[in-house]
Amino acid sequence: MIRRILCTVVMLGVGASVLDAQERRPECASLTSLRLPDIRISDAAAVPAATTGVVRAAHCRVNGIVGTEIRFTLLLPDTWNEKFFMGGGGGFVGSVQNAAAATVNAGYATVGTDTGHQGGVTDATWALNNLERQVNFGYLAVHRTAAAAKAIVAHYYGTAATRSYFTGCSRGGGQALMEAQRFPDDFDGIIAGAPAYDWTGIAAQMIGNAQAAFPTRGTTASMFTAEDLSVVESSVLNACDGRDGVKDGVLDDPRQCAFDVDTLPLSDAKKATLRALYAATTNRDGEIHPGQPFGGEGQRGGWAAWIVGGAPQPPGQQEPSLRFAFGNGIMKYLVFNDPTWDYITYDLSNWRKDTALAATFLNATNPDLSAFTARGGKLVLWHGWADPALTPLASIKYRDQVFARDASASDYLRTFMLPGVLHCNGGPGPDTVDWPAVIADWVEHGKAPDRVVARRVVDGTVTRSRPLCVYPQRAAYTGTGSTDDESNFVCR
Repeated sequence: MIRRILCTVVMLGVGASVLDAQERRPECASLTSLRLPDIRISDAAAVPAATTGVVRAAHCRVNGIVGTEIRFTLLLPDTWNEKFFMGGGGGFVGSVQNAAAATVNAGYATVGTDTGHQGGVTDATWALNNLERQVNFGYLAVHRTAAAAKAIVAHYYGTAATRSYFTGCSRGGGQALMEAQRFPDDFDGIIAGAPAYDWTGIAAQMIGNAQAAFPTRGTTASMFTAEDLSVVESSVLNACDGRDGVKDGVLDDPRQCAFDVDTLPLSDAKKATLRALYAATTNRDGEIHPGQPFGGEGQRGGWAAWIVGGAPQPPGQQEPSLRFAFGNGIMKYLVFNDPTWDYITYDLSNWRKDTALAATFLNATNPDLSAFTARGGKLVLWHGWADPALTPLASIKYRDQVFARDASASDYLRTFMLPGVLHCNGGPGPDTVDWPAVIADWVEHGKAPDRVVARRVVDGTVTRSRPLCVYPQRAAYTGTGSTDDESNFVCR
């Protein structure tokens, strides 16, 4: 697809240039008359520079559609660095989303897509009996949007981008892994944050969670109060926080914490539910999906929002928690194509057979990255240790599978775990990292990331910084200086 579109661009006379790109650049509005295979540009407008907001650089904003209904928005900066950065979306997407939008301020051309449907971020009704939408969402829309955007970039600037990158978190992280696996020629560098990459395994975990946390059909009230969750989190921290050498309100590696749920001052029913929620999801064939580590239970945006309910949910969402909404959405509309499907009675022993077809277009679980690395591709994988949405143990599982297949995988894959960080951001741990700079340094300058600095920023002020060390290394306090200063830590 990319080769066909770019060949068309060359035939239009813009594939190579002996003139200055600025001199060749057409007027932004004239892009509406550009004709490319299966691409419709609905509008294009010049946007002046701004002093506030995510996007501040002056640019040409292009809205269009690829194929039947894959919508995209492409930002073409007035001052271009000759590079391209695509950003992923979240949840079921349903609107044009671009996790890389801010890169336009650094001179990147950048694009985002709705992956071929419109709807709320937790709404999957669009997928009902619509295979085209399902496949677009699963893997094809990002690839087709990348191809379309690159062709428009080449036309507008008179030359193709010298480097192409992708970044995303959650659903976007899964899109990132899908690109590396299925379309290894699309991007030179890829950043996969907290990736939703094993959709059928995630669905099994979320349905198991729903059965444990909401065992009565039609009852959506949480069995846990905010005080219960606070007690759980504080009890875990009191027992395990200092094991990494620093008492700072976060667990450096929750797997090192052997906390006993039975010691909690909660009812037997609540403790039994907690044990089920922390445990791996299994059936008679073994483990389906890794369990949930300790952390984030009492945080805003933590377990109440994602797992056990009790927190305000997105507008229009009737389900009691986000895992409940996503799990039921996947199974009803992407697996069974049946809106009446009932989570209460589902038997996970049938999971593999039931999800076999959906797995072929949803899952990005292939550890073979040989085609991606053969062309010099680099992949950064990161995940918050306290993520209540997608267990960080799944990211470690994928990383380990890649290394089991290829012992030299560190040449193209680096993994970073963020202590105390919730889903994509938030929580008491440092969650702000300049990932675009990290991947560009690796791809363009050969600077493989061994130590990355993460910061926690509150109201514009950095309150804590820590080094992120390439997994399985961890940051160790040197014993002197502030424990909120990354310079006082080393990787071990």
